[in-house]
Amino acid sequence: MAKTAAMPPKCLKNEMSETVTPVPTTAPQEAEILAEILAALGKRLVVLVGMMGAGKSTIGRRLAARLNLPFVDADTEIEAAAGMTIPEIFEVHGEPHFRDGEARVIARLLDSGPAVLATGGGSFMREETRRRIAEKAVSIWLKADAEVIMRRVKRRADRPLLQTVDPAATVNRLISEREPTYQHADLTIASREVPHDKIVDECIDALHAKLTNPAAPIEIVSAAR
Repeated sequence: MAKTAAMPPKCLKNEMSETVTPVPTTAPQEAEILAEILAALGKRLVVLVGMMGAGKSTIGRRLAARLNLPFVDADTEIEAAAGMTIPEIFEVHGEPHFRDGEARVIARLLDSGPAVLATGGGSFMREETRRRIAEKAVSIWLKADAEVIMRRVKRRADRPLLQTVDPAATVNRLISEREPTYQHADLTIASREVPHDKIVDECIDALHAKLTNPAAPIEIVSAAR
């Protein structure tokens, strides 16, 4: 599990996911960092995982733009393949049918070359999908607490799993069930109410540290806002 450290950057290591504290960079330095990330990625993708409302699509688009990579949203691709919205798939066919289709779509996307891929909240729970992501991508868990998630999703009607009597209780249950699995992502970034570019900066620093010096110890950053 992630621990808080007050030490200089790159000083502690997490056995599962790793995060780093961003260091201010100049434009030439950033260009060099981005080039090193892309070279180290090769044909792999950057895959964002985490709960609904964690910001995977929002952060993913901005991260893709910074890395000059295509951005792909797995949910959008699922809807295109099915010719139905995700709420319609859940209503007509049920969740197991949706999860099977989701796994097939993600498997196809992972073979499509370098990109930033935002996945649905439940996709990483399937062992087959986790294995494929581990083989063909670097995964980042955007970790958000229940209060942040509820603020972001409470006004949206396109979340089938939250069509319950008590959505807040559902979110807490899903967090409890899923976080032990999300911890198997390569990197963890705290998703909280700060400017989006700050989260993107943290993703870039974490990717650079992971890809260019994977044996180096990494500082664990708290999820405090």
